[in-house]
Amino acid sequence: WVLLFCSGTLLAAGTYAGFTWGVLATAALIALFGFTGGLVLNDYVDRDLDRMDVDHRLTRYWRPFGTRPLAEGTVSPARARLVMLLLALGAAALILTLPWPHNLYILTIMGWSYLAEYAYQIGKRRQRYPFAQIVGRTDFALFPVAGYLVLGLPDATALLYFVFFYPYALAHLGANDIADITNDRARGLKTIPVLYGMTGAARWVLIFALLHAVAAILFAAVLGPIARVGLVAGLVCVMVASIGLLRHPEESAGLRLLSLFHLAMALYAVVIVIDYVV
Repeated sequence: WVLLFCSGTLLAAGTYAGFTWGVLATAALIALFGFTGGLVLNDYVDRDLDRMDVDHRLTRYWRPFGTRPLAEGTVSPARARLVMLLLALGAAALILTLPWPHNLYILTIMGWSYLAEYAYQIGKRRQRYPFAQIVGRTDFALFPVAGYLVLGLPDATALLYFVFFYPYALAHLGANDIADITNDRARGLKTIPVLYGMTGAARWVLIFALLHAVAAILFAAVLGPIARVGLVAGLVCVMVASIGLLRHPEESAGLRLLSLFHLAMALYAVVIVIDYVV
């Protein structure tokens, strides 16, 4: 996630002045504090629902220690609130060291992202249509854009990064929901496979993967040659995973193929970084 944020910063550095390694370090810390604060917010809001989990495979996949401290009672809600507040304040303090209006842009995105994450966690508990997902995943798509705005302005490149990444975020969400369907049913959440069935969720993934591929054509126009090669490699991962889920819309396939989405995201970020360095 830090790499994804910094890929936006380095993409902007190719167009805008002001890049230093100190700026990049600041961007990395903003990403680390801001994203970790979002993770704590996620766990805080869902702490009661997470106690209903019956399948812990995805928890072990996402978390190095394979635990949910709030749900398990090893961390109190009050302590979690304090940690979340400190992380958010740390990110905000670092953002305020950036020049105007970049600090305003990123603070606005951070505020929106926390609000969208909260709305997503609450909204998916009781809905007939996937509005919570559509709004909530804007936080994911805005993350590299916030990195871009450390040096850049809200220009066409920033918009293209968002347009490129937003369909990916929705495709990834569908794949993650397929992989976690047992727990989501136990929690009573209205996720994509709960709303539309496993086949419907697999179609959701493929539709947004195809939109992601179309957006990649536009985004490639503002990237260098190395980044374009990585873009193609990442798209191959996304399409292989999406087609695999359509052929086998099952929880086990979701767990197996989800890593391809994360590999794609890593490729996108790494090649943009390499493109700038080289």
